[in-house]
Amino acid sequence: MSVYLDASVLVAFFTDDHFTPRADAFLDAYEDVLIISDFAAAEFASVIARQVRTRDVSAATARDAFSSFDSWTPRAAQRVRLGSDDVVTAESLLRRLDLPLRTADAIHIAIARRMGASIATYDKKLAACAHALGTAVAAA
Repeated sequence: MSVYLDASVLVAFFTDDHFTPRADAFLDAYEDVLIISDFAAAEFASVIARQVRTRDVSAATARDAFSSFDSWTPRAAQRVRLGSDDVVTAESLLRRLDLPLRTADAIHIAIARRMGASIATYDKKLAACAHALGTAVAAA
């Protein structure tokens, strides 16, 4: 089965994060299709840029993370675009009102559903919402 990677997994894999050992082991062992959306890539870039602004990492470290991401992605993952139908699906998930779902998380779930993929995340709220919505959550 394919697995959709959200930004929390990408950040852990391409930076020194407390989830890095888990991300390394998961992505090194995973043999099926990995999916990364342009939306997850944008969130990844946002996190890295924020780390530079808060001086948690240097600009050079950020550029290294971007370079590693850019070279790894075409070799190891299928890149997909966020579509307008994904936004419509996310809106319908948000309108349910029974889950503590945020917009970005709803978009990730919508993309994973469209791709028929489970979702890999270190965000406990996203994982709980995905599970409640019937989207499989990969043990990353």
